[in-house]
Amino acid sequence: MQKSWLFFNWASGLKGFKHDQFTYTTMLDIFGEAKRISSMRFLFKVMEEKGVKIDVVTYTSMLHWLSNDGDVDGSVNLWEEMKEKGVCPTVVTYTAYMKVLFCHGRVKEATEVYKEMIRSGCAPNCFTYTVLMEHLAGCGECDFTLLTACGLIYLCILLGWLAFSLLVYVGECSYIIYSSSQLISGKYNEVLDIFIKMQEAGVQPDKATCNILVENCCKSGETRVMMKILQYMKENSLVLRHPIYAKALETLKNAGQNDLLLKESNRHLYVHYQKIEPIDPTNLDTNSIDQRLVLNLLTRKHFIGVDLLLKEMMVKNVLLTPEIISSIIEAYIAHDRPHGVVLAYEYGKKLGIKFEKISYLSLVGLFIRTNYFPNIVDIVEEMIKDGIFLGINQSALLIYKLGCANKSVSAAKMFEFLPNNEKSTTTYTALMAAYFASRNASKGVQVFKEMKELGIPVALGTYIVLLAGLEKSGRVLELEIYRKEKKQMQNTTFSKNQASIEEMTCNLLFARDYVS
Repeated sequence: MQKSWLFFNWASGLKGFKHDQFTYTTMLDIFGEAKRISSMRFLFKVMEEKGVKIDVVTYTSMLHWLSNDGDVDGSVNLWEEMKEKGVCPTVVTYTAYMKVLFCHGRVKEATEVYKEMIRSGCAPNCFTYTVLMEHLAGCGECDFTLLTACGLIYLCILLGWLAFSLLVYVGECSYIIYSSSQLISGKYNEVLDIFIKMQEAGVQPDKATCNILVENCCKSGETRVMMKILQYMKENSLVLRHPIYAKALETLKNAGQNDLLLKESNRHLYVHYQKIEPIDPTNLDTNSIDQRLVLNLLTRKHFIGVDLLLKEMMVKNVLLTPEIISSIIEAYIAHDRPHGVVLAYEYGKKLGIKFEKISYLSLVGLFIRTNYFPNIVDIVEEMIKDGIFLGINQSALLIYKLGCANKSVSAAKMFEFLPNNEKSTTTYTALMAAYFASRNASKGVQVFKEMKELGIPVALGTYIVLLAGLEKSGRVLELEIYRKEKKQMQNTTFSKNQASIEEMTCNLLFARDYVS
């Protein structure tokens, strides 16, 4: 914070530079996050004295941090001041202010703010409904029917949807809010019934809904309903947030319930959160001293000792069971030990152990996170031989990361491994990005041209990668040509108002100047 403030003041003295509402608001945010509320107020006053425009973003930031410091009256006064000065709140401002009021027990005022937001034609977003669910669900003072009716009126006016669509949308809101309310009352049978009826009506509970329901189950020690929700989450690839996972784990443990379903549906949290549990030696094919020793060291997290044993066993061809090797790999992935993971993988490969898909995906995921790519081409080749593919998104990330690590040759091999149906906009863009990242602009341009010749759709993210790479390599003439192409493409896309899922995925991954 101190360095930011020094830089802020230093920039003030630069010739031709003047702080605006954006730089002031950024500095306000920094003060607020550091709990330097007096400094934040001072800077806000400076903005007023110097006539700097105070926009809705500034007010939103101020009222949030004032409330966070316990000054709810200050937040309320700031809200009134904002409205008096004719600054129109956005959905972010409305939601932030509602959260301020809910957190300080002012439920009726928060409800009025919600109704005002609907009347103003401001559409509630996902976070708005999350705030409502978290703070209004169990409160008798809140009129949920009124809130839902307001949402229905808003949708009728703004969207003009068919009656069925409106009922489905409002039904979703009602289901979520009503479910949370029933949880607070402890009526879990009704909650489960509503949860099932939501799906029958074509309204699928999302991640936020499931997390809220599981959290409330934990508060009351209700495990039966929790298991039903966890089963739904597993089937629909939804996961818990880490704090709720921890609560659920503790709740199941206290109730003496099996936590296997929780772990299976949240495997990424299980390997990071859980202590490494030794495999029961009685379930092993053999009970050799070597196996027992490896398990003992693994349980105690003596990873260096495990490494030394693996190296010795590899030389002597001592066979460990696939279960033990999988446990070693999981433990090393959880503790970000890529060298140990590679050692365990090479041991398994040498002794003919077949790895499951989850082990391969976890292995590659660790390499992407740690920017460590030992024998990556050989590993992926083995995966493909076993009929296991990374998928478009993970392949694209891996190809790009290899380019950033100056391994463009490996990136190209990875691209060649892809089946034809995965050589798409995203993966072509990733390969092009890999070449630019490894300072091989000619190859990058060549990939772009090949992509167009083959009729692969070019997305906005593709052009951004191309333009950023050409600019950094100093190829000015080509830069101008492709910049015009990009503009034409944007105009065409905007007029058609449509983009494929593949193009949207590419844009999410690459529509920014990311090249290092």
